[in-house]
Amino acid sequence: MQLVTDVYRVSKNFPEKETYGLVNQIRRAAVSIPSNIAEGAGRQTSKEFVQFLHIAQGSLSELDTQLEISKRLGFLSQKDWSELEAMMNRIDKMVSGLIRHKKSPNALRLTLHEKMNNQVDDKGVQ
Repeated sequence: MQLVTDVYRVSKNFPEKETYGLVNQIRRAAVSIPSNIAEGAGRQTSKEFVQFLHIAQGSLSELDTQLEISKRLGFLSQKDWSELEAMMNRIDKMVSGLIRHKKSPNALRLTLHEKMNNQVDDKGVQ
């Protein structure tokens, strides 16, 4: 969520003519990252969750590209770019780790949603 608020903070200083162009695209990509993670977490299976995690990674890549363009156009300071880039790298590592965990054969493959609907305890027993 911090990435989203930081993106909104820095993009409010972009030229007004970019409000419906680059600013809109940047903000949509930023919001899409936690939104897809949340939506995936609420899905029926781990496979669906992983699919949404991959979508979140795609949005993260899109945001990275758009922020690089913004930096090259002079809309984004080097300081803001460095802070956002570090945050995006941390998020990418966390999402990648979660994907690896959810795909692991040793991981409990039931999501919270599955546990609640199937009344399964932490050991996988009904």
